[in-house]
Amino acid sequence: MNNIDTLINDVYIKLECSNYIIDHCKVVYERSKDITKFYDGLDLDLIKAGCMLHDVGRTITNGIEHAYLGADLLRDLDVDEKICLITERHIGAGITPDEAKSLGLPKRNYIPETLEEKIVAHADNLVHGVTKVDLDFVIDKWNNKNMKQESIDMLIQLHKELLGD
Repeated sequence: MNNIDTLINDVYIKLECSNYIIDHCKVVYERSKDITKFYDGLDLDLIKAGCMLHDVGRTITNGIEHAYLGADLLRDLDVDEKICLITERHIGAGITPDEAKSLGLPKRNYIPETLEEKIVAHADNLVHGVTKVDLDFVIDKWNNKNMKQESIDMLIQLHKELLGD
């Protein structure tokens, strides 16, 4: 991936991303640095691009579908598939196949697999709008939204895997 900043800018222009989407993505990228500092050998350009482009699907919808729709928008722009997968898999700590089916999502893998995918997904979890938040805030928010306990358990497990606390 050459010149990540140019790629990000070009996508923002082509997809007419709002300032709010861009501002949120910037905070997610800043939040990712709180996680990446504990790791060596990461593809930091991939993480930056993933953070900065993970919510482009919100140009279409703010529903859960924004993840796969955003990935498809990026694919249409010939963006590296690794970035597309980050976008597709960034919801919560992932969406199980059964949950995806019950939500009416296309049959795809919505569970982050690579370390970079997990970092972007969790950095996004730890941002509410344009504000950095902690795990307890996210758990309370998810409980208030009546999220399934399985999803909350996956969130806690991802947090422990990445940050150990």
